[in-house]
Amino acid sequence: MQLSANGISIEVQDEGAPSSEPLLLIMGLGMQLIAWPTGFVQSLLRKGFRVIRFDNRDVGLSQSFDDFGVPNVALDVVKYALGMHPRSAYSLADMADDAAGVLASLGVPSAHVLGVSMGGMVAQRLALRHRERVKSLTLMMTSSGARHLPGPSMKVRAAMMWRPTQPADMAAIVAYYVRLYRLIGSPGYPSPDAEIAQRVEGWVRRSYRPAANLRQLMAIAADGNRSAELRRLNVATHVVHGRDDALVPVQAGHDLARKIMGATLEIIDGMGHDLPEALWPRFLRGIEAAAMRSTQHA
Repeated sequence: MQLSANGISIEVQDEGAPSSEPLLLIMGLGMQLIAWPTGFVQSLLRKGFRVIRFDNRDVGLSQSFDDFGVPNVALDVVKYALGMHPRSAYSLADMADDAAGVLASLGVPSAHVLGVSMGGMVAQRLALRHRERVKSLTLMMTSSGARHLPGPSMKVRAAMMWRPTQPADMAAIVAYYVRLYRLIGSPGYPSPDAEIAQRVEGWVRRSYRPAANLRQLMAIAADGNRSAELRRLNVATHVVHGRDDALVPVQAGHDLARKIMGATLEIIDGMGHDLPEALWPRFLRGIEAAAMRSTQHA
């Protein structure tokens, strides 16, 4: 369903009993709400959560920002390397305000929040800007934005700079993303290429906005280092990171947990930058534990 949130149109999926504990899911860079594995969502529902998913601005069925054009990534990379903040069409703070707006539109005063990758950064901003909206935080495969942290491996950087050989051809698009997700996925819990291809094709058929990925990437770069603010954050937080994450190396998980008061940390061997089915029970236990601890921070 389409909701008005923070003055823009946001696509939202709200499942579970209205009386259940609300859990807001925030997806990563360029990813749609359908990127949350259906089985994982069903597991959360069985645990008694009311699961709220949404397409971040500029992706999926939410409002597009194509009028802002395609960022000059090469120039912005130089700016970032020089310690400058690149210009962005919108900010992570805007995206956090969108998330708060979704809750407000649904009449949900506060929720437990699960954010992955960029979604974890948006979740941090949400807790910093709208503390009253956040009961607990589970932050997966994400970062504080500290500049000293290592970045993606060279192989991943190179893959991210490639583009499908035929941008309008479904097979070429799918092949490109299968290769990328194979590089950043969990080496200890690999998904078959055919399964990845099926998921990617579903995402592309629903919505395909490659320029939005670049705009969101610039929003991440422009947001910078949240470390000082995170040290003042008082919310029950659980940090999950894969030891084998090639996109956001594991040092980011250690760093993030150190900077949030009372945060718990789970480092998982063999996990990369995805949500393998074999690890869902561990993810669920961490989310539940953070939700239970949230009463101590009320």
